[in-house]
This record gives sequence, structure tokens and C-alpha cells, in this order.
Amino acid sequence: MAVITLFSASGAPGVTSTALGMALAWRRPVYLVDADATGSPAVLAGYLQGQATHDRGLVELAVANRMGNLNSAIATVAMEIPGSKVSFVPGVRSHQQAASLVNLWEPLTGVLRGMERRGTDVIIDAGRIGVAHSAQPLVRSADLSLLVVRSDLPAVAGARSWARAVREQMASNGTEDGLGLVLVGPGRPYGAREIRKVLGLPVVAEIPWEPRDAAVLSTGAQPGKKYASGALQRALATAVSSAQGVIATNRQRLNAAPRKAETHV
Repeated sequence: MAVITLFSASGAPGVTSTALGMALAWRRPVYLVDADATGSPAVLAGYLQGQATHDRGLVELAVANRMGNLNSAIATVAMEIPGSKVSFVPGVRSHQQAASLVNLWEPLTGVLRGMERRGTDVIIDAGRIGVAHSAQPLVRSADLSLLVVRSDLPAVAGARSWARAVREQMASNGTEDGLGLVLVGPGRPYGAREIRKVLGLPVVAEIPWEPRDAAVLSTGAQPGKKYASGALQRALATAVSSAQGVIATNRQRLNAAPRKAETHV
């Protein structure tokens, strides 16, 4: 399939919960990479409630990159999330470690894209891209990059300049079709049509406002009886299908694009 990156412009709109939820809903083996430069161990401390001992992650990949064995090292730092097909790569353990990753982002991009040939997809939680040492190269180079935003006015206003900036960066590479929105809490108060108009990006997925079910992903709360068939799980499954559809359409368009005629001297 592909590499999908989720990121935010400001606040905490639910990037990690959405990325984790999509990974758990993925049908094929998938790597979930925590590339949030703020050093928030949201999956380990939240969903896994600190019960999983794992002391390897992106910092060790940065060391492997300097030693020239990044490609083989990624499997050694990943941990399996119980009961799923998800291999999780933890991020930095504090924001002070983020500076050590600056030279990792570009080569890591190539490694992650190459995993598709092994039958493994990748979902990246890039966190806020406005912070120092953030994983912007992973946002620009993914097959699909999704800006996660809530539907209230402060969230949309805060995302506006970043939506424009990332769109312009990707347009310079001819990849602007690989940029879209995940709308969290549609109708609180604005809907997809209004936000699409303001931010100039298509809404690829809508995640309903379900705080109780979302807490299962964000804090490891005990799921209720209807969690598996609830609105949040249905929306995450739809988000997976929509993301895959956008990527497939973009690839078909790319393959169908006429090639420039060769010139001979």
C-alpha cells in the first residue's frame, strides 16, 4: 500500500489516537511510527498504560543511521502491539532528544517507503509540525499526509497558515494531491464543506466526537460493550478505506499522466 503521515498544526486534536486507531483497523501488517518531536510517549503510557517495557526507538535508529545500517535496524526497535498486526516504533523519550533526529528524517523516509515491497504499510504520527526539529520531511514525502483538525474556530484558524504552507511545499514537488484533512468532531460547530473551503484541502476522513471511546486509545480506558461496533470504530475503518482510495487514485493518475517526449541532439 503506502506511507501515511498524520500531523497537526496546533493544540491536541487527536493525531495519536487517530493514527493508532487507523493502524489497529488496518487489515495488512503495518508499522506505526511515533515521530512526534515533543517527546510524548502517548502510546506506551496511554493505550498500553505503561505495561509494555520497551527501551528502543527512533533514537536508536538515529544511531544506526550514523553507522550506516538504518535499513536493517528498524525491525530491531519495533514492538508488537498485542492482539494486532501493528509493529510500533516508539519515539523520543523527551523533547531534548528531538535534535538528534534532524539528520534521520530524510533517510528514514526512504526506508519506510521501501517497506511496501515487503508487504508492510506505514502510518506515521508526526505530531505538531510547528515545533522545533519536527518531522516535516516525513509529511512532505508520504503517499498521503493528513492534517488532523477539530471543527471549532480556534482550531481551524490555527491550522490555516500551516495548511497553506504544506500545500505550497508539496505543490512544488507535484504531490499536492497527497494532502488532505482528518476532521475530528464534525459539526462542532463547523462541517466538512465549510472547513474544506477555509483550509483549501479535501476532507479525507471524519472522526466523530466520542470522548469515552477515544479514551480507550488515548489513555487505555476499558472499552465499553459497544466499543467494537461503535461510531468511532466505524469511522476509523472508513478512514482507512478512504485513505487507501485516495492513494490508489493518485497512483492511477500518476501512471496515466503522459510522459514528456524525449529530445535528441
